[in-house]
Amino acid sequence: MGNSKKDLARRNATLKARIAELEQKAKMDPLKRNKAVHDELEQLKKKLSE
Repeated sequence: MGNSKKDLARRNATLKARIAELEQKAKMDPLKRNKAVHDELEQLKKKLSE
């Protein structure tokens, strides 16, 4: 069964909030020492673009 528009909007809002949170952490880590943060950020951006 498909998702409703409300479900999709809620999903996108949570993804955007998590991306904003991770972008701040990524800015504090320019040398990419914490690879998990950068990897998760990439994955979330891909999900949002889909």
